[in-house]
Amino acid sequence: MEPFSYMVQMNGNGVCGKTTVNGKTLNENGVNRNGVHGNGVHHVNIKGALYPIKSKSRRQRWEVKPSEMANNTLNPIRAIVDGMKLTPNPEKPMIALSIGDPTVFGNLPTDGAVLQAMKDAIDSQKYNGYAPSVGYLQSRQAVANFYSCPEAPLEAEDVILTSGCSQAIDLAISVLCNPGDNILVPCPGFSLYKTLAVSMGIEVKLYNLLPEKSWEVDLQHMESLIDERTSCLIITNPSNPCGSVFNKKHLQEILKVASRHCVPILADEIYSDMVTVDSNDDALASFSSDVPILSCGGLAKRWLVPGWRMGWILIHDRDDIFGTEIRQGLVKLSQRILGACSIVQGALEQILDSTPQSFYNNTIGFLKSNSEICFSELSSVPGLNPVMPSGAMYIMIGIDMDHFPDFKNDVDFTERLVTEQSVFCLPASAFEYPNFFRIVVTVPEEMMLEACARIREFCQSHYRPPSRDSNDLDQ
Repeated sequence: MEPFSYMVQMNGNGVCGKTTVNGKTLNENGVNRNGVHGNGVHHVNIKGALYPIKSKSRRQRWEVKPSEMANNTLNPIRAIVDGMKLTPNPEKPMIALSIGDPTVFGNLPTDGAVLQAMKDAIDSQKYNGYAPSVGYLQSRQAVANFYSCPEAPLEAEDVILTSGCSQAIDLAISVLCNPGDNILVPCPGFSLYKTLAVSMGIEVKLYNLLPEKSWEVDLQHMESLIDERTSCLIITNPSNPCGSVFNKKHLQEILKVASRHCVPILADEIYSDMVTVDSNDDALASFSSDVPILSCGGLAKRWLVPGWRMGWILIHDRDDIFGTEIRQGLVKLSQRILGACSIVQGALEQILDSTPQSFYNNTIGFLKSNSEICFSELSSVPGLNPVMPSGAMYIMIGIDMDHFPDFKNDVDFTERLVTEQSVFCLPASAFEYPNFFRIVVTVPEEMMLEACARIREFCQSHYRPPSRDSNDLDQ
């Protein structure tokens, strides 16, 4: 049926005079000269305007269903944690080592210069309105200046400001991938990648990280997963949940794989510069000669303000492989929802310029100390195998499940740890890596020591040494 177009003219008394429907003049009853309503469809006259009534298309009953995207959206962490029976021991105060939020316990406040920058932005009254969808030019230039280096130069046009690093990851996946494509995701890895991709009809292929090599990428396995529909390789460095930091040689090996197969990289670098050992802390793009990279970061972790929701995408495209199309695609996607908070944008340049190095050093020093405490305390616990981290805010602890027959898996283990000791660690099944659990090392030092003592007590009460029969068989 042809679309309807109406032109209704009103006379001086507010009464419908002449009405035209698709070029045919109707009388005051909406009937043309042949006595037929416009296009043979019944019309109703409401305050001088004619509206078609399509009775045959009326639904007979309510039937409102969620979209396929909603049905396909699942956060593995929430799916696992929500199903756990978490009833703490009432005789022991709860210690939550599960939440990747450095502000939870109040022991890691942001720097005064960061707060002052926000106050100044508010007082200026300049940032109360809508910002451009990609962010204020001055704020984008500030980010470009802060992260630019001779090996990977940046200009304002290379920066897209987003509502936290999560939106940056969302935009990056959305601009690179179509339904039916696949992306390569680290295992263990941040659950958001899969949550976003699957909801968009994108297949997720998990490449292995190797705990015995401080969580380096299994390069052979990763390369074996690449095919003609692989549209993106995700690299998380430093890593959530592993706390690992890749050295220069390993990053170059990753880039060689991407270059061989012409696969762009999404680099999740939200923990960039949060490195606790004398290791590489350079961005992946600084080692790339040809592979185009979308680097996602933000204020959340390094500046200890995750609730401010300020993130960014840095576009590294030295050989102009992305060209204008990917850049325009990111602009278009950013226009769907104006994301980044205008006030935080207004404070961004001052935050980046004024935060003292001592603030960064103190944060890293604290994370390093707590990581060492946790690793040292749990390394001597029979049945546990911690992997010493090099950055970020996490440490992964392996569980030798053969020595803990009381538990079916890591979810059962961590659930009972809450019940008996009121210590909540995140089971690594949430990262699709069973028989490990993740500890967040941002808690106060005395709380970290207390938590480790309780974990030790828990393991001692449930640990079963290898039986003599099994030893005889091994011999």
